[in-house]
Amino acid sequence: MTGRTRTPKQGRPMNQASTTDASLNDAAIATRIWPLLGACALGLVPFTIYSNFLVDITRNSGHDATLMGSLRGVGGVAALLVGLTCAPLLDRVPRRSAVIWSLLLLAAACVVGLVGPVWAWALFCLLVGAATSVLNPAASAMAADRFDDESTSGRAATQVSAVMTLTAVLSAPLLAGPAVWWGWRGDLIATAVLCSALAMALFLARPASAEHSTADRNGPGTGYLRSFRIASTLASVPMLLAASALRTAAFMGQLAYLAVLYDERFHLGAGVFSLVWTLSGLSFFLGNWFGGFAIRRADNPVVTAIAGAVAAMVGAVAVLVLFLTDHLPAALLATAALGVSHAVLAAAMTTLLVRQSGGHRGTVLGLNGAGQSLGVCLGASVAGLGAMAWGWHGAGFVLAGLTAGACFASLAAARRLNVEYRRERS
Repeated sequence: MTGRTRTPKQGRPMNQASTTDASLNDAAIATRIWPLLGACALGLVPFTIYSNFLVDITRNSGHDATLMGSLRGVGGVAALLVGLTCAPLLDRVPRRSAVIWSLLLLAAACVVGLVGPVWAWALFCLLVGAATSVLNPAASAMAADRFDDESTSGRAATQVSAVMTLTAVLSAPLLAGPAVWWGWRGDLIATAVLCSALAMALFLARPASAEHSTADRNGPGTGYLRSFRIASTLASVPMLLAASALRTAAFMGQLAYLAVLYDERFHLGAGVFSLVWTLSGLSFFLGNWFGGFAIRRADNPVVTAIAGAVAAMVGAVAVLVLFLTDHLPAALLATAALGVSHAVLAAAMTTLLVRQSGGHRGTVLGLNGAGQSLGVCLGASVAGLGAMAWGWHGAGFVLAGLTAGACFASLAAARRLNVEYRRERS
């Protein structure tokens, strides 16, 4: 397909390498990329600490809780700007170096957070947002680069996103236990130590041969702006990036108001609502994990894109049910369906972006990360405008519209992929 190149690993023919990689099961894939899974999991921990212990952090800083809470948005803006700026660079520098420096930046952010004043927390949010905007796409691309078989590469990338989802669900209770003994500062220190240790382990590890060939795959002399232009011409990539950004905006928009919705409609307090949050998170993890597994088995980009479109349709219906129903069982079912459908759509988009990007994988995944950061920033705002105009019904219709947009973008990608697929087969 247009713009795609493949580079065999050194010392073995391409067809032999691809056949060997295609036979790997999920456990074998995870074993080969476990440091990258750990890196992306650690990337979620600093903001989890900040959110969970915001009351204590606010009391320590001596500032208003509203001000301290708003600093979280600094991280989102930083992630968007840094992710967009650095996307082409992920194909021009060793991905392992990008992951290592991102982990060290996360460790530095945790140390800054120990200082305590509001300026330190603003810098903390800025550093964490910047670090994760590079860490996540670099680690995903690096995981995909470990395999020559395209379906296995896509599966490796979806494993990274699935582990990140699981971390988001489990990190809060796992951090709360140790904090009983050493407080939130102890959690920050432990995170800094783990990030530094993993960075050192990656630095000392012998890199795989594929990691030396990033510049070769991207082509000599590819300029910064030209990397953007090349990414925009890759088959179906612009539509896939649009679908991913719209999906993120819709999903994060409903998450932003989920607690308020369940409190006003069903009078669920914070304790009971934590179970609803767990239901949403586990549904997303299971959908992402098993959806990625099924997509790998299908090994057909057209089928994958259509599966993403179907998942988006289910998500659009589910978010309407969630925001329109007055029955708790229906709302819970819609919450679970939202998690699963968005997870399948996310797995489909990640797999296709990995397959279609070829030697420009770092740039494409970096742009995808920036698009998702934009979705995080805009999702709650767009849903809030809908709620202001027509209450919860308005929020539901706005979020359903965003999800429908992701469906149309996925269908457009499927049409383009079908043309390319027929051309390859003929």
